Amino acid sequence: MLNRKVQPVIVDAINFNLHLKPYTYFTLDNGVPVYTVNAPEQEVLLIEWLFYAGNAYEEKNMVASAANHLLKNGTRTKTAYAINEYFEFYGAYVNRHSNHETASLTLHSLSKYLPELLPVISELLTDTIYPKDELAIFKQNQKQNLEVNLKKCDFVANRIIDENLYGFTHPYGKYTSTSDYDNLQRNKLIKFYNDYYINGKCALFIAGNLPADIEQLLNKHFGSLNLNQHEPLPITYNKNPSTEKKQHLINDVNGVQSAIRIARPFPNRHHPDFIKVQVLNNILGGYFGSRLMSNIREDKGYTYGIHSYIQNHIHETALMISTEAGRDVAAATITEIYKEMERLRNEMVGEEELHLVRNYMIGSILGDIDGPFQIIARWKNYILNNLDADYFNNSISIIKKITAEELHVLANKYLQVEDFYELTVV
Repeated sequence: MLNRKVQPVIVDAINFNLHLKPYTYFTLDNGVPVYTVNAPEQEVLLIEWLFYAGNAYEEKNMVASAANHLLKNGTRTKTAYAINEYFEFYGAYVNRHSNHETASLTLHSLSKYLPELLPVISELLTDTIYPKDELAIFKQNQKQNLEVNLKKCDFVANRIIDENLYGFTHPYGKYTSTSDYDNLQRNKLIKFYNDYYINGKCALFIAGNLPADIEQLLNKHFGSLNLNQHEPLPITYNKNPSTEKKQHLINDVNGVQSAIRIARPFPNRHHPDFIKVQVLNNILGGYFGSRLMSNIREDKGYTYGIHSYIQNHIHETALMISTEAGRDVAAATITEIYKEMERLRNEMVGEEELHLVRNYMIGSILGDIDGPFQIIARWKNYILNNLDADYFNNSISIIKKITAEELHVLANKYLQVEDFYELTVV
């Protein structure tokens, strides 16, 4: 029995020997790949049907997102209300998510109700009809949300900085306008649904308490569908970044808050510097104890929070610094950001700070793989980026072993002010 009067031994996270639990792989009768992580401790599971149906494949703006969002808003035999009532009766939750390259439908459920729920999921993926009234409600709601968001400086800044980095014709750089919703046509949604869902390319990711007959259940409802018709079509990314590196936009003449975005292009996960720069990024602004937080939030009091991160993109990506500060201190905030970059270029990171960041990063990974849902999410990310378990192991090794000298070289390579786009939106 645990003696609670004795303090447990404190062990640094970097001393843990981390391993990523492997997935089990099989294919359905139609060749659809299925990745599973079995965890029988709790009577719940997650199934994600992932399709190569993101905005990179659409011909008209908003078609991919709308087609995904309205998947559960009506079939030939069920209304949106009936569909929602059905899943709620079984205590299940169905969500949709659309990204740049992919889109998905996700089911959270008690394992024992899977036989009752899978037929309806199959119906959503084969018989969604996009009712006119549901589409009209969607367009109205989305337009209202957009009009509200366009008054927020941080929302506008997120749109413009991505356009500056990639160009509006790039899947990562384009964004919506109210006219896109006005021009959204039901026949375009039906065509996209037919091309990229009914006759698309699908993969399944499953985690939790898997029934013993999971493979038979999936084959019964999805193994004969046309969900493995072709490899994902090649995407033309058409990068066309802005030639203007500094912008100051007035979105609200009476605004008192400024949204600041400072970003530079960065290679994807396959570049040898990617993991190393994640360590450098955490020192700069990647966690609550970072230099940007210590300086700009705690010392100067310019902002409630400031963060730096590497965007999670499959293709090329970006290193981003993001914050909101008072309009009167926006310029001073930007100055301090560049000062922290300069410090990293000119001074070695101390061993104590590096040790703290190592522990933070390993501890974060521990939390990220604490449970089957988190584990399958990480595997999904790796699979979509054509990575394997070696990437995880290599990441742990780099975090534990990277030196201050290596970080100094990386800072001088990637934290040069002239490489960054600077955007302020008031």
